[in-house]
Amino acid sequence: MKTTALGRTGLRVSRIAYGTWQLGGDWGSFDEDAAIAAIRHARELGVNVFDTAQAYGFGAAERVLGKALRPELTRDRDGVVIATKGGVVPGGRDASPARLRAGVESSLRALGVETIDLYQVHWPDPSVPIAETAGALQDLADSGKIRHVGVSNYGVEQMEEFAAVRPVETLQPPYHLFRRAVEERVLPYAAEHGVGVLAYSPLASGLLTGRIDEDTTFDEGDWRGGATAFTGDALKRNVAVVRELAAFAEERGMTVSQLAIAWVLARRGVDVAIVGARGSANIEASAAAADVELTAADLAAIDRITEDAVQIEGSTPEGAI
Repeated sequence: MKTTALGRTGLRVSRIAYGTWQLGGDWGSFDEDAAIAAIRHARELGVNVFDTAQAYGFGAAERVLGKALRPELTRDRDGVVIATKGGVVPGGRDASPARLRAGVESSLRALGVETIDLYQVHWPDPSVPIAETAGALQDLADSGKIRHVGVSNYGVEQMEEFAAVRPVETLQPPYHLFRRAVEERVLPYAAEHGVGVLAYSPLASGLLTGRIDEDTTFDEGDWRGGATAFTGDALKRNVAVVRELAAFAEERGMTVSQLAIAWVLARRGVDVAIVGARGSANIEASAAAADVELTAADLAAIDRITEDAVQIEGSTPEGAI
């Protein structure tokens, strides 16, 4: 597994991170034993960064992750980077100092660790001054509860306001072939300021797996059922694009999912792609994407294939990281 420096954190991380949103219950039931096996297999493959959040089942995903990694955490704590997120409460956002302090304590207990390697503000909270949020996280870092501080879903102005109090060390933005808005300002800002980037949703919430077609329907409550890119003529157009990408990928000996992940990792400023998996086979396929080398000609061809795709716009659901 290829590794990279995560911005200016000093952390050396695998280019694939194991994400755990699927373990919080928002995607229905799952086999905990299979999930634990997948997490441990990811570690065997060289994945050393594991991303979770308090909002993923409000402790549920963190507990499964801590249980899965307990042998590794006991044997080699410094060999594993645990990243979690806070500032989301049932029904909304709360990045106030009191909530963040309580959230860190809750995450420490759920994960079964004494220190969180990377603590991230899950979403900007318009009701709390960013300076207060940043100051609270600096205090938590000073106390040794957390080692590094990052943000998720922040724009450039929000990062600048945060950085006026405490450096932004990492950023989690949504980024994939069907959502590229961060290319204009966010990624250049991160590269210029040494902010490590962990891109989430590289598979476009399932679009880039090749398993969604024109006849796919979504369960009630699934945000994709109301999203332009996943319905009607837009879905048909995007499915056609994915099929063309799949053919392009097959010619190069990979799946469309691997192509999509490799594309994200090839973009300037991106350090890590976060992928989720419920089973060992899935994480093994995703991990292999870190070793894919896309040429300039490949990237240009991918741009041509996707130029007519309907982009996924608007806010990602609160938990969808």
